Amino acid sequence: MDPRVLAAEFKPEVTYFNTASHGLLPARAAAAVAEAVTGMSAGRIDQAVYYAEVDKARAAFARIAGTTAARVAAGSAVSTHTGLIAASLPSGAEVLAPEGDFSSVVNPFTVRDDITLRTVPLTELPDAVRPSTTLVALSAVQSADGRIADLPAVRAAARAAGARVLLDVTQAAGWLPFSADDYDYVVCGAYKWLLCPRGASFLVVSAQAQRDRAVLPLHAGWVAGASPWDDCYGPIARLAPDARAYQESVPFLPYLGAVRSLELVEELGGPEAIGAHDRALAARFRKEVAGLGRGYEPVPGDSAIVAVPGLGHTVGRLAAAGVSASDREGNLRAAFHLYNTEEDVDRLLNLLAG
Repeated sequence: MDPRVLAAEFKPEVTYFNTASHGLLPARAAAAVAEAVTGMSAGRIDQAVYYAEVDKARAAFARIAGTTAARVAAGSAVSTHTGLIAASLPSGAEVLAPEGDFSSVVNPFTVRDDITLRTVPLTELPDAVRPSTTLVALSAVQSADGRIADLPAVRAAARAAGARVLLDVTQAAGWLPFSADDYDYVVCGAYKWLLCPRGASFLVVSAQAQRDRAVLPLHAGWVAGASPWDDCYGPIARLAPDARAYQESVPFLPYLGAVRSLELVEELGGPEAIGAHDRALAARFRKEVAGLGRGYEPVPGDSAIVAVPGLGHTVGRLAAAGVSASDREGNLRAAFHLYNTEEDVDRLLNLLAG
């Protein structure tokens, strides 16, 4: 990754290890949003241009996620996408999910009293799939502690049982390579590792699930039409023939920034190059924080998120020293991304060492 590009795009005022909560906004994305705000206040509003930018964002996310734009619908929140899938399940469906997964991935299934949500420990998920399972819903990377799911095993077990898979890549897209074409549904909040303004999210629906009408376009407004600008009044004559049928009327400003953020992710080499950088820093921190003693035992793995159980209480002290991290379930959660450096890791280790 070009350090000159990174220096031009990011100038944080703190040492930032909180990408798992919210990514830093690149300068180019901030400039695009600011320019649009100025234009909107002056009456320079072109919605056709804005919607074209939304399509550009869909296409960029598709490239990063290893799929095609025909499978991608734009939205504003993961819970809305998951809720659409939950509302489309048949009565009597069984959903299997990991214990303690992020609420937006699992809670939409709890509001229906005619389907069953069953949870098991993450490591037991593949073995817990059974013939009655309709859907396996999980995050690729766990928010609380950074553990990476055994995705090949989950896919194999689901296929053997005839179940579909819903994968949340909010904590993975941008640093963990994957192919959305391997899953029936993929959801992503893009404001973390993809560095987009909050309010940009994506839903990926497989071609087979689209043909089977496994997801109902329950909130299909005019933008979900095959020809939106020609079909704005009354019932829509024909829905879009691809995943855009599941699209919401999205907020413009987040997407005007998202196009620039996704452009930067691709420019820096995508998940492969960014992930190598992120994981190297995380691996060093994971090794050296354990070497400090004091019972510091980080959650093992090869994730860009490092959780150190029992150190969540240090977050306030770190913040006072100008270091941003998170307390999740009592864990000190440090998330390493493209704008972090070896010097950042040294600073965090020195503060924890006292």
